[in-house]
Amino acid sequence: MIKILKYGEVANEDIFARVTPEINVEEIVTDIIYNVRKNGDKALLEYTEKFDKAKLSNLKVTKEEIDEALEKVDPEFIRILKRAAANIRKFHEKQVRNSFIINDENGIVTGQKVIPVDRAGLYVPGGTAAYPSTVLMDSIPAKIAGCKEVVMVTPPMADGKVNPVILAAASIAGVDTIIKVGGAQAIAALAYGTETVPKVDKIVGPGNAFVAEAKKQVFGTVSIDMIAGPSEILIVADSTCNPKHLAADLLSQAEHDKLASAVLVTDSAQLAKKVQSELEVQIPQLERAEIARASIDNNGKIIVADSLDAAIEISNEIAPEHLELCVDNPFDYLDSIRHAGSIFMGKNCPEALGDYMAGPNHTLPTSGTAKFSSPLSVDDFVKKTQYTYYTKDALERLAKDVEYFATKEGLTAHAKSAVIRLEK
Repeated sequence: MIKILKYGEVANEDIFARVTPEINVEEIVTDIIYNVRKNGDKALLEYTEKFDKAKLSNLKVTKEEIDEALEKVDPEFIRILKRAAANIRKFHEKQVRNSFIINDENGIVTGQKVIPVDRAGLYVPGGTAAYPSTVLMDSIPAKIAGCKEVVMVTPPMADGKVNPVILAAASIAGVDTIIKVGGAQAIAALAYGTETVPKVDKIVGPGNAFVAEAKKQVFGTVSIDMIAGPSEILIVADSTCNPKHLAADLLSQAEHDKLASAVLVTDSAQLAKKVQSELEVQIPQLERAEIARASIDNNGKIIVADSLDAAIEISNEIAPEHLELCVDNPFDYLDSIRHAGSIFMGKNCPEALGDYMAGPNHTLPTSGTAKFSSPLSVDDFVKKTQYTYYTKDALERLAKDVEYFATKEGLTAHAKSAVIRLEK
């Protein structure tokens, strides 16, 4: 049963405790990365047979396989995927940054170019646990940014084929290249390249502990989006909320993973007890009841605060991945929220809307990193290059200042490079 904690009456360590996975996979992942760097496709084929039970002759998904998948997927689901993709595009197109130029002083031009990374790599969990929403969320911003190639890696099923709904989503999103490989070996292939897998500049997408560790180890060779931890939801709710709705929303994240974290913060002790009881009603009804039960019992909590303002301050300290603001007039509280991956406003906005259809990205900072990081966006797939131009006259106006500044730092060559141009 979920714990109920009264803020101010229990230790802050209990209120703000985080789930910390204890699995250590560093050495295993290091060995996998070394093997892929050394043996390329051969290592990928061996790992795919070992871990996914799929014996492949070719790692790359063909156009025929994509066409076959599109024929297999329910047309109604194709319609929904396209609608979701349209919403995601509409939201992310607003994130596009423009280059700029400044030339408001005689003989001086400065500016910044916004340039997409050449090649983006997208990791998508596959097999029986297929997440086409991840395909849309992670590839559409890359395409909007202008990446020349989006390379998707995803593990095949035992028959050697990629789940059809994954391929359908990739086709709708405009993914350029799809590779049948998963796990840490897929991350290694994207980071260093193999005979079949092109080397990318940025890797994004969620995965298990092995994938997260691999992303951590290849960072620096390539850029990554984030090291994602277990899924999280925090709900700030007032006394008028429906406990059935709140319980369902908490379970929408609890069913992800036994390590997922579901937290309710409310100013109503009565509502806390009702939600606690309702969770016991709803958990047995779930297909993933065992996972949800472990998550709720081990990591779930209901925190009773003195006021909604206090509840929001508790939320800011936790900095959740998903924050549901289940209150009347939620926009009155929006400015008070400083740290959250994505905010769901009001009593008719379950987090699941954001997972699939609303448009804002669902690849979000976890484990409190929302205090300093952001959801995946078009910004993740671009870089900035700045430039400077001075005429001779413009340099003469500033050279002595450059010389003085450089001398103060003890860098006489810097100083000379500026003033030498003033010599007759």
